[in-house]
Amino acid sequence: MDLRPAEVTSILEKEIANYRGQSAMQSVGTVLSVGDGVARVWGLDDCMMNELLEFPSGVRGVALNLEEDNVGCVLLGDVTKVKEGDQVKTTGRIISVPTGYSLLGRVVNALGDPLDGRGPLAVSEADYWTIEQPAPSVVERKGVHEPMQTGIKAIDAMIPIGRGQRELIIGDRQTGKTALLIDAIINQKRTGGGDPKNPAQVICIYVAIGQKQSTVVDVLRKLNAHGAMPYTIIVAASANEEASMQFLAPYGGCTMGERFRDEGRHVLVCYDDLYKQALAYRQVMLLLRRPPGREAFPGDVFNLHSRLLERAAKLADNAPEINPRYKKGGGSLTALPVVETQENDVAAYIPTNVISITDGQIFLETALFNAGIRPGVNAGISVSRVGGAAQIPAMKKIAGGMRLNLAQYRELAAFAQFGSDLDKATQQVLRRGERLTELLKQAQYQPMGVEDQIMVIYAGTSGGLDDLPTKKVLDFEKAFLAHMRDNHPEIAPALVKDKGVSEASKTVLDKAIQLVKGQLA
Repeated sequence: MDLRPAEVTSILEKEIANYRGQSAMQSVGTVLSVGDGVARVWGLDDCMMNELLEFPSGVRGVALNLEEDNVGCVLLGDVTKVKEGDQVKTTGRIISVPTGYSLLGRVVNALGDPLDGRGPLAVSEADYWTIEQPAPSVVERKGVHEPMQTGIKAIDAMIPIGRGQRELIIGDRQTGKTALLIDAIINQKRTGGGDPKNPAQVICIYVAIGQKQSTVVDVLRKLNAHGAMPYTIIVAASANEEASMQFLAPYGGCTMGERFRDEGRHVLVCYDDLYKQALAYRQVMLLLRRPPGREAFPGDVFNLHSRLLERAAKLADNAPEINPRYKKGGGSLTALPVVETQENDVAAYIPTNVISITDGQIFLETALFNAGIRPGVNAGISVSRVGGAAQIPAMKKIAGGMRLNLAQYRELAAFAQFGSDLDKATQQVLRRGERLTELLKQAQYQPMGVEDQIMVIYAGTSGGLDDLPTKKVLDFEKAFLAHMRDNHPEIAPALVKDKGVSEASKTVLDKAIQLVKGQLA
């Protein structure tokens, strides 16, 4: 071939001019050992804490132990696909999850990968947020003052929850903890009609940690049946998944909620449950050879939960002026963590840790649940440290003395069984306490609007039901609410708007109570 130097030169000049390549540096290491979901990797000298690592088989890992001669990496996939000698690459990305509206109505795992078979998520690189975000500072927060209505009479009346609060749900297994969370999620449909684009609609996130897959499917089915999935995200790290996925799931769910909160929306996040997360964390840390402490939990197990729950907050209206991270002020993230106890032992290690972090607890008692009082809320041990600040004025006024009435009733009921000669005042307390206890019973998956709750509780606390047989109390409730809706529809909105219960409203309610009682008799 006759090569002309001028032609070769022009071709090379063209190629060089069109070259747009970029050199990329990537740190590469080697797997020294692997077992029980943990890999020891040598050679990743510039690896970051919580950085995502990639293995040749496609399995991902997260660096948790940065030691002098190796990196302790927790695997987030099938352990059998990773073997000694495999090359490991750093990604330069701290572990992160997708966020945004495309997640609503979906079931995803701890890393935000879809599990519902409905295809990939429509998210961009900018939608990925790191799972560890700083909690809002004191100046970025606002006092909790808006009610987060759960639709459950016993809670909204006596142990109110506010937007931005952290309220612990605690109790033994099979006492209705998950049912309470589902009721609260279903009830949020009232805030914006179930339309996630409506700014008033509360966004809900249910994080299932260490639950059976059948339980997660049952939750999904219930939420779909009540039209709650369009504004809900389910983050599932079920019992058959790796311990690493179970301990990371709450952080992923919290980050998804923070995206909406920072845009000025109201979010409810349910962690079901944090005791299983602590067990998964203990397993991972022991495999990484971190020193164990009390009950073999690592020394930072308190920090595990505090850095998660402190992220729940009601943002100040001027939060964007203080910190440009917030796109809009006034948003809130409410946390309802669940902790399962053994034999009602609320003084155990993990329960006391979480009680000390949260702003109150709702204690579900096995004895009450088995006695047919459902939800089995123990009003004596349960407390909300926000109190009446999270109630509308009418509810605050009507339900104020209810807790005291129930406490007196339970105290006297214990003594009344030993003797029959009781004075009139004691008989009156017992009579009213019986009816109030009956009135607070509520069917599962049937949350009640706050205006209906106020009317029903008024009937109990005003003494209107004292002469009604206890067995007829729930029948009275249905008939009374139907009567008020049909004949006095103006009362319900007035109760929500007014700063209390007006005398005119009381007169109408008293007449209706007597009328419905007469019909039942």
